[in-house]
Amino acid sequence: MKLPVGHSADRCCEDPQPMATEPVKLIACHDCDLLQREIDLKPGCTATCRRCGSVLYRRATDSINRTLAFTVAASVFFLIANIFPIFAIRAQGDYSAITLFESVQSLWNQGMKPVSTVVFLTAMVAPAVELASMGYLLVPIKLGRLPRRYVFLMQTLRYVQPWGMIEVLMLGVLVSIVKLTQNFKVIPGVALWSFGILTLLLAAVAACFSPRDVWERLDEGERAKNAAASGRQLQPGEKTRAAHG
Repeated sequence: MKLPVGHSADRCCEDPQPMATEPVKLIACHDCDLLQREIDLKPGCTATCRRCGSVLYRRATDSINRTLAFTVAASVFFLIANIFPIFAIRAQGDYSAITLFESVQSLWNQGMKPVSTVVFLTAMVAPAVELASMGYLLVPIKLGRLPRRYVFLMQTLRYVQPWGMIEVLMLGVLVSIVKLTQNFKVIPGVALWSFGILTLLLAAVAACFSPRDVWERLDEGERAKNAAASGRQLQPGEKTRAAHG
């Protein structure tokens, strides 16, 4: 049976036909389920479905290194944003500053437990789990090793990423500051600026991260590990790409 080939611009294709010595690499469209042969792409290019035009996969440019760099930077600003005050209020000689965790506690003590829980999970727990999982996954890959339980880490990232809502927190804080300035002198804290930078860095992480590239590196590592265990050399043409992501 002759299978259709994933579609891409001619300038993006490296070799649309598989080598005779390589196994045929297949991928199913996530929207219409059409089974197609994979094509090798140049960095920065995207393959689309022949039937419905949906994106099948893309080949990001140096995605692992870029994602790791943005993850490290985002982790630093995430720590700063949670340690230092978001803003301070000065009124009649009194000075009061509050951190994100203190604001969560304040909401809880005021009886707004559902709101407190949502803020805690979406603004603190979800970004922390995402950054920790991303670092634990990418650092070993960068060092040429296989991270432990990488399947669990990939699943964790898939489910946690939609729950990170730092940008919603930023919008709420800015609205609160605008309202407070009518009656008090509001002093933006270090954490407020850190949250702004963190929002941009998390967006960069999401844009650069390519699950497909990670799965490819993980599969290559597994094959090299199995080849070393069996005492044989991994042949150049034996490299395969997983159809994940």
